[in-house]
Amino acid sequence: MKLIDSILTDAPGIAALRRDIHAHPELCFQEQRTSELIAKALSDWGIPVHRGLGTTGVVGIIKNGNSARAVGLRADIDALPMTEHNHFAHASTYAGKMHACGHDGHTAMLLAAAKHLSTERNFDGTIYLVFQPAEEGGGGAREMIKDGLFELFPMEAMFGAHNWPGMAAGQFAVKSGPVFASSNEFKITLHGKGAHAAMPHNGIDPVPAACQMVQGFQTIISRNKRPIDAGVISVTMIHTGEATNVIPDSCVIEGTVRTFTLEVLDMIERRMQQMAEATAQAFEVRCEFEFRRNYPPTINPAAETEFVRQSLVAMVGAANVQEFEPTMGAEDFSFFLQQKPGCYFLIGNGDGSHRDGGHGMGPCMLHNPSYDFNDELIPLGGSMWVRLAEAWLNAPKP
Repeated sequence: MKLIDSILTDAPGIAALRRDIHAHPELCFQEQRTSELIAKALSDWGIPVHRGLGTTGVVGIIKNGNSARAVGLRADIDALPMTEHNHFAHASTYAGKMHACGHDGHTAMLLAAAKHLSTERNFDGTIYLVFQPAEEGGGGAREMIKDGLFELFPMEAMFGAHNWPGMAAGQFAVKSGPVFASSNEFKITLHGKGAHAAMPHNGIDPVPAACQMVQGFQTIISRNKRPIDAGVISVTMIHTGEATNVIPDSCVIEGTVRTFTLEVLDMIERRMQQMAEATAQAFEVRCEFEFRRNYPPTINPAAETEFVRQSLVAMVGAANVQEFEPTMGAEDFSFFLQQKPGCYFLIGNGDGSHRDGGHGMGPCMLHNPSYDFNDELIPLGGSMWVRLAEAWLNAPKP
Protein backbone atom coordinates (compact mmCIF):
# COMPACT_ATOMS: atom_id res chain seq x y z
CA MET A 1 0.00 0.00 0.00
CA LYS A 2 1.60 3.23 -1.19
CA LEU A 3 0.61 6.01 1.20
CA ILE A 4 2.05 9.52 1.15
CA ASP A 5 4.38 10.18 4.09
CA SER A 6 3.25 13.76 4.74
CA ILE A 7 -0.39 12.68 4.82
CA LEU A 8 0.47 9.93 7.30
CA THR A 9 2.24 12.52 9.46
CA ASP A 10 -0.68 14.95 9.29
CA ALA A 11 -3.37 12.30 9.82
CA PRO A 12 -3.85 12.86 13.60
CA GLY A 13 -4.49 16.57 13.05
CA ILE A 14 -6.92 15.89 10.21
CA ALA A 15 -8.65 13.27 12.39
CA ALA A 16 -9.12 15.95 15.07
CA LEU A 17 -10.81 18.16 12.47
CA ARG A 18 -13.01 15.22 11.46
CA ARG A 19 -14.08 14.62 15.04
CA ASP A 20 -14.81 18.32 15.49
CA ILE A 21 -17.12 18.16 12.45
CA HIS A 22 -18.70 14.95 13.79
CA ALA A 23 -19.43 16.63 17.13
CA HIS A 24 -21.09 19.58 15.38
CA PRO A 25 -23.27 18.08 12.61
CA GLU A 26 -25.30 20.39 10.39
CA LEU A 27 -28.20 19.49 8.11
CA CYS A 28 -28.55 20.25 4.41
CA PHE A 29 -28.01 23.88 3.42
CA GLN A 30 -27.32 24.75 7.08
CA GLU A 31 -23.63 23.79 7.07
CA GLN A 32 -22.36 27.24 8.11
CA ARG A 33 -19.94 26.12 10.83
CA THR A 34 -18.70 23.21 8.76
CA SER A 35 -18.10 25.45 5.73
CA GLU A 36 -16.27 27.96 7.91
CA LEU A 37 -14.00 25.23 9.29
CA ILE A 38 -13.23 23.93 5.78
CA ALA A 39 -12.60 27.39 4.35
CA LYS A 40 -10.32 28.35 7.24
CA ALA A 41 -8.26 25.18 6.92
CA LEU A 42 -7.82 25.68 3.17
CA SER A 43 -6.96 29.36 3.60
CA ASP A 44 -4.45 28.55 6.36
CA TRP A 45 -2.73 26.22 3.87
CA GLY A 46 -2.57 28.97 1.25
CA ILE A 47 -5.34 27.57 -0.94
CA PRO A 48 -7.71 30.12 -2.56
CA VAL A 49 -11.34 29.53 -1.59
CA HIS A 50 -14.68 30.28 -3.24
CA ARG A 51 -17.75 30.10 -1.02
CA GLY A 52 -21.52 30.21 -1.39
CA LEU A 53 -22.27 27.85 -4.28
CA GLY A 54 -25.34 25.81 -3.37
CA THR A 55 -25.75 28.11 -0.33
CA THR A 56 -22.96 26.62 1.82
CA GLY A 57 -20.63 24.96 -0.68
CA VAL A 58 -16.87 25.53 -0.62
CA VAL A 59 -14.47 25.17 -3.55
CA GLY A 60 -10.70 25.14 -3.03
CA ILE A 61 -8.49 25.93 -6.03
CA ILE A 62 -4.97 24.48 -6.35
CA LYS A 63 -3.05 25.45 -9.48
CA ASN A 64 0.39 24.51 -10.74
CA GLY A 65 2.19 25.06 -14.02
CA ASN A 66 0.69 26.48 -17.18
CA SER A 67 -1.75 23.81 -18.33
CA ALA A 68 -5.42 24.72 -18.77
CA ARG A 69 -6.42 21.20 -17.77
CA ALA A 70 -8.47 20.75 -14.57
CA VAL A 71 -10.11 18.00 -12.52
CA GLY A 72 -12.65 18.08 -9.66
CA LEU A 73 -12.64 16.04 -6.42
CA ARG A 74 -15.84 16.05 -4.36
CA ALA A 75 -16.66 15.51 -0.69
CA ASP A 76 -20.14 15.94 0.81
CA ILE A 77 -20.39 17.82 4.12
CA ASP A 78 -23.93 17.53 5.54
CA ALA A 79 -25.33 15.36 8.34
CA LEU A 80 -28.59 13.51 8.94
CA PRO A 81 -31.62 14.37 11.12
CA MET A 82 -30.95 11.50 13.54
CA THR A 83 -30.25 11.13 17.25
CA GLU A 84 -26.80 9.66 17.85
CA HIS A 85 -26.52 6.68 20.24
CA ASN A 86 -22.75 6.95 20.69
CA HIS A 87 -21.31 8.46 23.88
CA PHE A 88 -17.63 8.81 23.03
CA ALA A 89 -15.95 12.20 23.28
CA HIS A 90 -16.71 13.36 19.73
CA ALA A 91 -20.38 12.31 19.69
CA SER A 92 -22.88 14.83 18.37
CA THR A 93 -23.51 17.81 20.60
CA TYR A 94 -26.61 18.80 18.60
CA ALA A 95 -29.82 16.99 19.50
CA GLY A 96 -31.43 15.20 16.58
CA LYS A 97 -28.45 15.68 14.24
CA MET A 98 -25.72 13.17 13.45
CA HIS A 99 -22.98 12.37 10.96
CA ALA A 100 -24.32 8.86 10.39
CA CYS A 101 -23.16 8.52 6.79
CA GLY A 102 -19.51 9.50 7.08
CA HIS A 103 -19.62 12.84 5.32
CA ASP A 104 -17.35 14.14 8.08
CA GLY A 105 -14.84 11.49 7.00
CA HIS A 106 -15.25 12.28 3.30
CA THR A 107 -14.48 15.91 4.15
CA ALA A 108 -11.45 14.87 6.22
CA MET A 109 -9.97 12.72 3.45
CA LEU A 110 -10.22 15.58 0.94
CA LEU A 111 -8.75 18.02 3.47
CA ALA A 112 -5.83 15.62 3.99
CA ALA A 113 -5.20 15.67 0.25
CA ALA A 114 -5.56 19.46 0.17
CA LYS A 115 -2.92 19.98 2.83
CA HIS A 116 -0.40 17.83 0.97
CA LEU A 117 -1.20 19.43 -2.40
CA SER A 118 -0.75 22.90 -0.93
CA THR A 119 2.99 22.22 -0.63
CA GLU A 120 3.71 19.34 -3.04
CA ARG A 121 2.32 20.12 -6.50
CA ASN A 122 3.40 17.24 -8.68
CA PHE A 123 1.02 18.08 -11.52
CA ASP A 124 0.43 20.58 -14.30
CA GLY A 125 -3.04 22.12 -14.23
CA THR A 126 -5.74 22.80 -11.64
CA ILE A 127 -7.37 20.65 -8.96
CA TYR A 128 -10.75 21.85 -7.71
CA LEU A 129 -11.68 20.63 -4.23
CA VAL A 130 -15.49 20.62 -4.16
CA PHE A 131 -17.03 20.46 -0.67
CA GLN A 132 -20.69 19.95 -1.43
CA PRO A 133 -23.64 20.63 0.91
CA ALA A 134 -26.99 18.90 1.12
CA GLU A 135 -26.37 15.43 -0.29
CA GLU A 136 -28.92 13.93 2.11
CA GLY A 137 -32.07 14.82 0.21
CA GLY A 138 -31.34 18.44 -0.61
CA GLY A 139 -29.73 17.94 -4.01
CA GLY A 140 -26.73 20.09 -3.16
CA ALA A 141 -24.87 18.94 -6.28
CA ARG A 142 -27.71 20.19 -8.46
CA GLU A 143 -27.76 23.51 -6.62
CA MET A 144 -23.99 24.02 -7.00
CA ILE A 145 -24.36 23.37 -10.73
CA LYS A 146 -27.25 25.87 -10.92
CA ASP A 147 -25.05 28.44 -9.19
CA GLY A 148 -22.41 28.09 -11.90
CA LEU A 149 -19.95 25.47 -10.57
CA PHE A 150 -18.82 24.29 -13.99
CA GLU A 151 -18.81 27.77 -15.53
CA LEU A 152 -16.71 29.24 -12.73
CA PHE A 153 -14.49 26.17 -12.44
CA PRO A 154 -14.31 24.44 -15.83
CA MET A 155 -13.06 20.90 -15.35
CA GLU A 156 -12.64 17.85 -17.53
CA ALA A 157 -14.00 15.35 -15.01
CA MET A 158 -15.32 14.98 -11.47
CA PHE A 159 -14.59 12.14 -9.05
CA GLY A 160 -16.21 11.16 -5.75
CA ALA A 161 -16.09 8.33 -3.21
CA HIS A 162 -18.20 7.00 -0.33
CA ASN A 163 -17.08 4.98 2.67
CA TRP A 164 -18.62 1.51 2.82
CA PRO A 165 -19.09 -0.37 6.12
CA GLY A 166 -18.58 -4.11 5.85
CA MET A 167 -15.81 -3.76 3.30
CA ALA A 168 -12.36 -3.99 4.84
CA ALA A 169 -10.34 -0.84 5.39
CA GLY A 170 -7.69 -0.76 2.69
CA GLN A 171 -10.05 -2.05 0.02
CA PHE A 172 -11.95 -0.24 -2.72
CA ALA A 173 -14.82 -1.13 -5.06
CA VAL A 174 -15.49 0.36 -8.47
CA LYS A 175 -17.79 -0.43 -11.41
CA SER A 176 -18.86 1.12 -14.69
CA GLY A 177 -22.52 1.61 -15.52
CA PRO A 178 -25.32 2.16 -12.97
CA VAL A 179 -24.07 1.95 -9.37
CA PHE A 180 -26.70 3.90 -7.41
CA ALA A 181 -30.39 4.09 -8.28
CA SER A 182 -32.64 7.02 -8.96
CA SER A 183 -34.62 8.23 -5.95
CA ASN A 184 -38.24 9.29 -6.38
CA GLU A 185 -41.27 9.82 -4.15
CA PHE A 186 -44.98 9.53 -4.73
CA LYS A 187 -48.05 10.73 -2.85
CA ILE A 188 -51.56 9.60 -3.72
CA THR A 189 -54.52 11.22 -1.99
CA LEU A 190 -57.88 9.46 -2.26
CA HIS A 191 -61.00 11.46 -1.45
CA GLY A 192 -64.15 9.56 -0.51
CA LYS A 193 -67.12 10.37 1.73
CA GLY A 194 -67.10 9.68 5.46
CA ALA A 195 -69.82 7.69 7.15
CA HIS A 196 -70.59 5.61 10.21
CA ALA A 197 -68.66 2.35 10.13
CA ALA A 198 -71.92 0.48 10.80
CA MET A 199 -73.53 2.05 7.72
CA PRO A 200 -70.85 1.97 4.99
CA HIS A 201 -73.44 2.26 2.21
CA ASN A 202 -73.97 5.89 3.24
CA GLY A 203 -70.35 6.77 2.42
CA ILE A 204 -67.60 6.14 -0.13
CA ASP A 205 -64.74 4.32 1.54
CA PRO A 206 -61.25 5.22 0.21
CA VAL A 207 -59.50 2.45 2.18
CA PRO A 208 -60.40 -0.50 -0.10
CA ALA A 209 -59.24 1.54 -3.08
CA ALA A 210 -55.93 2.20 -1.32
CA CYS A 211 -55.47 -1.50 -0.53
CA GLN A 212 -56.17 -2.42 -4.14
CA MET A 213 -53.58 0.11 -5.34
CA VAL A 214 -50.86 -1.10 -2.99
CA GLN A 215 -51.26 -4.65 -4.27
CA GLY A 216 -51.63 -3.57 -7.87
CA PHE A 217 -48.44 -1.51 -7.93
CA GLN A 218 -46.36 -4.65 -7.44
CA THR A 219 -47.69 -6.06 -10.72
CA ILE A 220 -45.95 -3.14 -12.46
CA ILE A 221 -42.68 -4.59 -11.18
CA SER A 222 -43.56 -8.20 -11.95
CA ARG A 223 -45.53 -7.78 -15.20
CA ASN A 224 -44.75 -4.43 -16.88
CA LYS A 225 -41.00 -4.24 -16.24
CA ARG A 226 -38.56 -6.55 -17.99
CA PRO A 227 -37.33 -9.12 -15.44
CA ILE A 228 -33.70 -8.18 -16.15
CA ASP A 229 -34.32 -4.50 -15.35
CA ALA A 230 -34.05 -3.30 -11.74
CA GLY A 231 -36.91 -1.41 -10.12
CA VAL A 232 -38.48 -1.14 -6.67
CA ILE A 233 -41.82 0.35 -5.63
CA SER A 234 -42.11 0.69 -1.85
CA VAL A 235 -45.31 1.91 -0.24
CA THR A 236 -44.00 3.12 3.10
CA MET A 237 -46.90 5.14 4.56
CA ILE A 238 -50.68 4.91 4.56
CA HIS A 239 -52.49 7.56 6.59
CA THR A 240 -56.24 7.48 7.13
CA GLY A 241 -58.94 7.65 9.75
CA GLU A 242 -59.28 9.01 13.27
CA ALA A 243 -61.67 6.58 14.96
CA THR A 244 -62.44 2.88 14.66
CA ASN A 245 -66.16 3.46 14.09
CA VAL A 246 -65.80 6.07 11.32
CA ILE A 247 -65.24 5.48 7.63
CA PRO A 248 -62.71 8.18 6.72
CA ASP A 249 -63.15 10.93 4.17
CA SER A 250 -59.69 10.45 2.71
CA CYS A 251 -56.63 8.23 2.59
CA VAL A 252 -53.03 9.14 1.71
CA ILE A 253 -50.54 6.65 0.26
CA GLU A 254 -46.84 7.56 0.10
CA GLY A 255 -43.61 5.82 -0.80
CA THR A 256 -40.60 5.64 -3.07
CA VAL A 257 -39.60 4.34 -6.48
CA ARG A 258 -36.02 3.32 -7.35
CA THR A 259 -34.63 2.43 -10.78
CA PHE A 260 -31.27 2.26 -12.55
CA THR A 261 -32.55 3.78 -15.81
CA LEU A 262 -34.79 6.70 -16.71
CA GLU A 263 -36.64 4.50 -19.21
CA VAL A 264 -37.83 2.14 -16.48
CA LEU A 265 -38.65 5.13 -14.27
CA ASP A 266 -40.78 6.71 -17.01
CA MET A 267 -42.71 3.46 -17.41
CA ILE A 268 -43.28 3.01 -13.67
CA GLU A 269 -44.51 6.58 -13.18
CA ARG A 270 -46.87 6.28 -16.16
CA ARG A 271 -48.29 2.92 -15.06
CA MET A 272 -48.67 3.98 -11.42
CA GLN A 273 -50.69 7.02 -12.44
CA GLN A 274 -52.87 4.99 -14.81
CA MET A 275 -53.48 2.34 -12.17
CA ALA A 276 -54.17 4.85 -9.39
CA GLU A 277 -56.67 6.85 -11.44
CA ALA A 278 -58.42 3.79 -12.89
CA THR A 279 -58.67 2.12 -9.48
CA ALA A 280 -60.02 5.30 -7.93
CA GLN A 281 -62.66 5.53 -10.65
CA ALA A 282 -63.66 1.89 -10.10
CA PHE A 283 -64.17 2.58 -6.37
CA GLU A 284 -65.88 5.95 -7.02
CA VAL A 285 -63.26 7.97 -5.12
CA ARG A 286 -61.37 11.01 -6.38
CA CYS A 287 -57.61 10.63 -6.88
CA GLU A 288 -54.78 13.17 -6.67
CA PHE A 289 -51.52 11.67 -7.99
CA GLU A 290 -48.15 13.31 -7.26
CA PHE A 291 -44.76 11.99 -8.36
CA ARG A 292 -41.51 13.78 -7.50
CA ARG A 293 -38.17 12.88 -9.07
CA ASN A 294 -35.36 13.56 -6.62
CA TYR A 295 -32.03 12.09 -7.72
CA PRO A 296 -31.29 10.47 -11.10
CA PRO A 297 -29.37 7.19 -11.25
CA THR A 298 -25.61 7.39 -10.73
CA ILE A 299 -24.02 5.96 -13.89
CA ASN A 300 -20.24 5.65 -14.20
CA PRO A 301 -18.83 5.96 -17.73
CA ALA A 302 -16.50 3.15 -18.77
CA ALA A 303 -13.33 5.11 -19.57
CA GLU A 304 -13.20 7.12 -16.34
CA THR A 305 -14.10 4.04 -14.30
CA GLU A 306 -11.18 2.12 -15.80
CA PHE A 307 -8.91 5.08 -15.05
CA VAL A 308 -9.96 4.97 -11.39
CA ARG A 309 -9.55 1.21 -11.25
CA GLN A 310 -6.00 1.37 -12.57
CA SER A 311 -5.10 4.25 -10.22
CA LEU A 312 -6.38 2.31 -7.21
CA VAL A 313 -4.64 -0.89 -8.31
CA ALA A 314 -1.37 1.01 -8.53
CA MET A 315 -1.83 2.18 -4.94
CA VAL A 316 -3.24 -0.86 -3.10
CA GLY A 317 -2.87 -3.81 -5.50
CA ALA A 318 -5.42 -5.62 -7.65
CA ALA A 319 -6.56 -7.89 -4.80
CA ASN A 320 -7.83 -4.84 -2.90
CA VAL A 321 -9.87 -3.36 -5.75
CA GLN A 322 -13.19 -5.16 -5.94
CA GLU A 323 -16.22 -4.95 -8.21
CA PHE A 324 -18.81 -2.49 -6.90
CA GLU A 325 -22.11 -4.31 -6.35
CA PRO A 326 -24.80 -1.78 -7.38
CA THR A 327 -27.18 -0.61 -4.67
CA MET A 328 -30.73 0.74 -4.90
CA GLY A 329 -29.72 3.59 -2.61
CA ALA A 330 -29.35 7.02 -4.23
CA GLU A 331 -26.55 9.57 -4.46
CA ASP A 332 -26.71 13.12 -5.79
CA PHE A 333 -23.23 12.81 -7.31
CA SER A 334 -25.43 11.65 -10.19
CA PHE A 335 -26.08 15.32 -11.07
CA PHE A 336 -22.35 15.88 -11.58
CA LEU A 337 -22.10 12.80 -13.82
CA GLN A 338 -24.94 14.11 -15.97
CA GLN A 339 -22.76 17.15 -16.72
CA LYS A 340 -19.21 15.77 -16.64
CA PRO A 341 -17.37 12.47 -17.10
CA GLY A 342 -16.12 10.91 -13.89
CA CYS A 343 -16.56 8.04 -11.49
CA TYR A 344 -18.14 7.39 -8.11
CA PHE A 345 -16.62 4.53 -6.11
CA LEU A 346 -16.36 3.01 -2.63
CA ILE A 347 -13.67 2.92 0.07
CA GLY A 348 -13.98 0.25 2.77
CA ASN A 349 -14.84 1.50 6.28
CA GLY A 350 -14.25 -1.81 8.11
CA ASP A 351 -16.55 -3.76 10.39
CA GLY A 352 -16.95 -1.19 13.18
CA SER A 353 -14.18 -2.45 15.44
CA HIS A 354 -12.43 0.92 15.07
CA ARG A 355 -15.02 2.69 17.21
CA ASP A 356 -13.93 4.10 20.56
CA GLY A 357 -15.43 2.88 23.82
CA GLY A 358 -18.80 4.49 24.36
CA HIS A 359 -20.26 3.63 20.99
CA GLY A 360 -23.88 2.57 20.74
CA MET A 361 -24.86 -1.07 20.69
CA GLY A 362 -26.07 -0.97 17.09
CA PRO A 363 -23.93 -1.93 14.08
CA CYS A 364 -21.54 0.50 12.46
CA MET A 365 -23.65 0.80 9.32
CA LEU A 366 -24.63 3.83 7.28
CA HIS A 367 -27.63 5.75 8.67
CA ASN A 368 -27.40 3.81 11.93
CA PRO A 369 -27.31 5.78 15.22
CA SER A 370 -24.20 3.83 16.31
CA TYR A 371 -22.16 4.58 13.18
CA ASP A 372 -18.78 6.33 13.19
CA PHE A 373 -16.30 6.97 10.40
CA ASN A 374 -13.03 5.03 10.54
CA ASP A 375 -10.17 7.52 10.97
CA GLU A 376 -7.72 4.90 9.68
CA LEU A 377 -9.02 5.79 6.22
CA ILE A 378 -7.78 9.39 6.35
CA PRO A 379 -4.21 8.72 5.13
CA LEU A 380 -5.50 6.18 2.62
CA GLY A 381 -8.25 8.45 1.30
CA GLY A 382 -6.00 11.51 1.26
CA SER A 383 -3.30 9.63 -0.67
CA MET A 384 -5.97 8.27 -3.01
CA TRP A 385 -7.18 11.74 -3.98
CA VAL A 386 -3.66 13.04 -4.53
CA ARG A 387 -2.63 10.11 -6.70
CA LEU A 388 -5.91 10.17 -8.65
CA ALA A 389 -5.66 13.90 -9.43
CA GLU A 390 -1.97 13.69 -10.31
CA ALA A 391 -2.55 10.71 -12.60
CA TRP A 392 -5.41 12.48 -14.37
CA LEU A 393 -3.55 15.72 -14.99
CA ASN A 394 -0.25 14.08 -15.91
CA ALA A 395 -1.85 11.63 -18.39
CA PRO A 396 -2.64 12.57 -22.00
CA LYS A 397 -5.83 14.59 -22.30
CA PRO A 398 -8.79 12.27 -22.99
